[in-house]
Amino acid sequence: MTMQGLVTVFGGSGFIGRYVVRALAKRGWRVRVAVREPHIAPELKVMGDVGQVELVQANVRNLPSIERALDGAVAVVNLVGVLYEVGNQKFQSVHAEAPGIIAAAARARGITQFVQVSAIGADAASPSRYARTKAAGEQAVLSVLKSATIVRPSVAFGPEDDFFNRFAGMAAMAPALPLIGGGHTKFQPVYAGDIAAAIAAILETPGSAGRTYELGGPGVYTFRQILEMILKETLRRRALVPLSFGMARLIGIGGDIAAWTGMIKPPLTTDQVENLRADNTVSPRAKGLADLGVVPTAVEAVIPTYLWRFRKGGQFAVAEAANALN
Repeated sequence: MTMQGLVTVFGGSGFIGRYVVRALAKRGWRVRVAVREPHIAPELKVMGDVGQVELVQANVRNLPSIERALDGAVAVVNLVGVLYEVGNQKFQSVHAEAPGIIAAAARARGITQFVQVSAIGADAASPSRYARTKAAGEQAVLSVLKSATIVRPSVAFGPEDDFFNRFAGMAAMAPALPLIGGGHTKFQPVYAGDIAAAIAAILETPGSAGRTYELGGPGVYTFRQILEMILKETLRRRALVPLSFGMARLIGIGGDIAAWTGMIKPPLTTDQVENLRADNTVSPRAKGLADLGVVPTAVEAVIPTYLWRFRKGGQFAVAEAANALN
């Protein structure tokens, strides 16, 4: 394989980041993965040939570490993000401020290829701080690097996701699942591997500079349909109970407290409730996976490969559980 240039991936040890590192290595890029704790992600090194993937310590709140991670790079992918705030990991610092700092450091080194991974729903006027700070991060990058490409995925799925796994886990323990806001919010789940393929394609597509891509899968589902899909795949019978946004917010307050303590992962936060007020789907005229030559993967083709973990008795209880449901 002919090696291409060096791309620095910030947040490469995360859920989507691992897919991105693998995709870039497969296409021949040398990959430098910039993470806060390199020692917890040694498996990334074997995603390429010997020496192709390098791990370095970097903190997006520390400029010298960012600069070291960028030395010799010809392209940058920024995937750093948090789903909820805990400790020093705040939406404002991680989503809004860090992208601009990384982009400015990249420009100072003459790097013009920059992919900023944001999210569908990023909007400066959103009631959600997550969405507002994602929008601020996009603007911070574009203000210093007009050649940057913005990628906005819908909710991502895959064996390590925090969406399908979360509700499948809830279904395994609780007698009912909440239909927040009545379960009408729409999602267009996108496979993490497709997001990675799109990012790799962007780095090899000169015409992608300065563009924004919204990435969604081939199907659009309501929140109710997704929960029904999870229950069907995990072979569980659970009541789906409508829950108003107001009541969900009260539950979210408890999640906020749990996140603040840093001791347990919150099942729901008030900001996530705000995010659920708006549909999470690709805009009709937005550029997407097809424009990058990526064929989207259906949810139904992937979730059976990992949601079986939440069946009573695991993957070998299929026949017995299916008969019980009939």
